[in-house]
Amino acid sequence: MAQINICLKRTFIGFNFLFAIIGGIIIGLAILSQILTSAEENPSVEGRGMGLIVLYVMGTVTMLLGLLGAFGAYKEQILSLVVFLVCMVIGAFLMIRGGIPAAVARPQIEGVLEEKFRDLLPLNTASFQVKHMADSLQTQMHCCGLFSYTDWNNDIPASCLCSAEDEEKYECRMLGYSYLSQSRSIYRKPCFPILMHYILLLADITLGVIFTLAALAVLGMVLSSIMIHQLRQPNRTTVLLSVPAIFTPGPPKYQELHNPPPPY
Repeated sequence: MAQINICLKRTFIGFNFLFAIIGGIIIGLAILSQILTSAEENPSVEGRGMGLIVLYVMGTVTMLLGLLGAFGAYKEQILSLVVFLVCMVIGAFLMIRGGIPAAVARPQIEGVLEEKFRDLLPLNTASFQVKHMADSLQTQMHCCGLFSYTDWNNDIPASCLCSAEDEEKYECRMLGYSYLSQSRSIYRKPCFPILMHYILLLADITLGVIFTLAALAVLGMVLSSIMIHQLRQPNRTTVLLSVPAIFTPGPPKYQELHNPPPPY
């Protein structure tokens, strides 16, 4: 078996275990994001499905590549390291190419979604699917209307109503009607700002993961390239650096010669 630098080998194995752990964390973040942004029976939130798919795929691929790199370094298998290097090059290119346009488009998400949601108003005359989505959001997020309770006109659904227990936990307001002598308590906050908070949170998590993995991929490229170079030259001579001693006694500058006296 070819001998490689033991320090480099341990560093590379540790790096790949870290890479695998990050992959597991990405999968955990995807699960957490899915829980935070899920509605009761209508999980299709704008821009949510694609982001979750990206997180799941990236987490799984990252974990597998980390295990592959650690196995290749431990067994000193050049084929595994070459496959790891190729995957790192492709992954870094794809993440940088996809991350930069996504970061540029991130500030435009709220404006695009607001325009699409305003096209659904008024909610009381919208389709059944839109009403069901709005009811699910209002029940899950304890809000009323997309932008205001007036999105429903005078047809306020039951999902907007605050119960006595909800009034202690959430912000509510009393809504009265001119043609009725009674008033009802509804949620004060609209749903769109709350929904945008979770969508932008998911977008920020996705961008952070993309650029972090891109940086780690570049580092993995460097380390794996060095290991492949060492494995391809197993018979290279080892260069030892020696530091000469500072206080080395040198030969005397002169030496007194003792000549015997001439004979008389």
